[in-house]
Amino acid sequence: MSDLRYRRILLKLGGEALAGPQGFGIDPHQAEVVASKIREVKDLGVEIAIVIGAGNLWRGRDGLAHGMERTTADHIGMLATVMNALALKDALERSGVETRVQTAIEMRAIAEPYIRGRAIRHLEKGRVVIMGAGTGNPYFTTDTAAALRAMEIDAEVLIKATKVDGVYDADPNVNPDARRFERLTFLEALNMRVGVMDSTAITLCMDNDLPIIVANLWQPEALVRIVQGEPVGTLIYH
Repeated sequence: MSDLRYRRILLKLGGEALAGPQGFGIDPHQAEVVASKIREVKDLGVEIAIVIGAGNLWRGRDGLAHGMERTTADHIGMLATVMNALALKDALERSGVETRVQTAIEMRAIAEPYIRGRAIRHLEKGRVVIMGAGTGNPYFTTDTAAALRAMEIDAEVLIKATKVDGVYDADPNVNPDARRFERLTFLEALNMRVGVMDSTAITLCMDNDLPIIVANLWQPEALVRIVQGEPVGTLIYH
């Protein structure tokens, strides 16, 4: 472990990471691929907590567009994150990684309630902890939940694993001349209105001096290279 830059991380995954080619739902094979990437990092001795979104199962804005009440839409999204957490836990445990799911909304029949001290003990014992149901409150994204949980468990970095290899000054899918940033300050990221993470999460990390790394989950050994200190993606820091 002497060559590790980060020894305890909070990994933020989008729900789309578990979706198959169709872009929605839970694809067991895709869950296994994600689990293998997490295991690569786990095998280095890194303590890993995970917050996962629900975009593959539910988009709250679709409900809102049809007149759904915001709190109801957000509660549905929280439950969807638990479904994803259970699917990823199953894939991780089948790959030999001991895993616990904790939820901000109590559902003791299928997961532990989120308790900070218990989560830290699981990490210290080498277990991966997946934290579901966001913060347990409506009006907060899973990005903000990831920032909050990262602070609570004393993570050294928040890794936002996406489909893009960092933060750009324009959409690289639309503009081939878009420039990728290797480093940004928190204020620069906020002023740019970075689309890969919401401003509440960035502000929370800024106020608590927690670096964020935005990277492409699907690049070979991206997570391994990050925890070993290699420059991958975009680092957002003070």
